[in-house]
Amino acid sequence: MGKIALAIHGGCGVMAKLGLTEAEWEAARVDLAHALRAGWAVLSSNGSALDAVEAAVVVMEDSPHFNAGYGAALNAAGDHELEASIMNGTTLEAGGITLARRIRNPIKAARRVMEKGEAVMMGGPAADDFARVEGLDIVENAYFTTEKRVKALAAMKAHAEEGTEAVASESEKHGTVGAVALDAAGHLAAATSTGGYNNKPVGRIGDTPIVGAGTYARDGVCAVSGTGKGEFFIRYAVGHEVASRIGYLNETVEQAASRVIHYDLKPHGIGAGLVAVGADGSIAAPYNTDGMFRGWVTSEGQFFVATHDQVFAL
Repeated sequence: MGKIALAIHGGCGVMAKLGLTEAEWEAARVDLAHALRAGWAVLSSNGSALDAVEAAVVVMEDSPHFNAGYGAALNAAGDHELEASIMNGTTLEAGGITLARRIRNPIKAARRVMEKGEAVMMGGPAADDFARVEGLDIVENAYFTTEKRVKALAAMKAHAEEGTEAVASESEKHGTVGAVALDAAGHLAAATSTGGYNNKPVGRIGDTPIVGAGTYARDGVCAVSGTGKGEFFIRYAVGHEVASRIGYLNETVEQAASRVIHYDLKPHGIGAGLVAVGADGSIAAPYNTDGMFRGWVTSEGQFFVATHDQVFAL
C-alpha cells in the first residue's frame, strides 16, 4: 500500500477566540474529527481519494458549525444558494453545483454531475432537479438555516448600511469546507462546498464550484481546496496557481500554497486560506485570518485538528 494523506478545512472565517464558548469550540473540533475519520476510513481501507474527500465533506455539510449545507450562509434575500465541486486528479474530470437551494448535500450532486459527464457545472433550479432525479436527498431551503447565520446576516446588513463592511469579522463574512486526499494508488482528489458569504447578492457565484479556482487536483502534482473571498480566488485561479508553481517551478506544496495566500492575495486585504496535499503526501494549510478550522492526517496515520494557532492531536 502506497503513502496516503488527508487534509480538510472548515473555513478561514472562524469566530474570534472569545466569540464562542469552550463547549462550542469543542463541538466544532469534534465534527472536524468526524470528517477526518470519515475520509481516513476510506483511504485506510484502500479506497479512492475521490471517495475520501466526498465522505469528509458530507460530514461537514451535515454539521451546523460550518458554512456549507446545514448552517450555510444566507444571501441578501435571506435564502440559501449552495455551491460545491469535486475533482478527480487522475482524469481531471470534475463536477460542480451552483445556486442550488434544496440539495441537502451539494457535494454528492457535484459528484453525480462529474460522473454523468454531460456537464462540468449545473446551477439553479436545474441543479436541484438534477439532484432529485438522481435520487439525492432534497430538503426545504429553511432546513439549512441556523440562528448563527441569521445573526451573521443581520450583522452584515448593519455593516452595509453603515458602510463598515471592511471591518466586519471574517466569521460574519464567509466560510467554506473542503478536503484533499492522496490514496494508496497515488491518486489525488479535492472537494469543496459552501454557502458563499453572508448578505451576498442573489445569484452570486463564487470560486467553490469553479475548477481551478476554489478546487483543483492533478495526479503527480497536488490537490487544493480553498476558502476566502471567492472573487479573488477566481481572478487568481488559486487552485491551478498552486499546482502550476509546484509543476513548473518545482516548489514544495508548502512553498507554493504559502506564496499564493501570503503574497499574491496580500495586496487585496482579503481573508483567505487553503489546504493542499502533494503527490508525496506532504500537507500545507496556510491562512491569513485570525484562524481557520482545519485538520489533517499524516501519511503515518497521526490525526490533528486546529482552529486558531492551537493544534490538537487526536
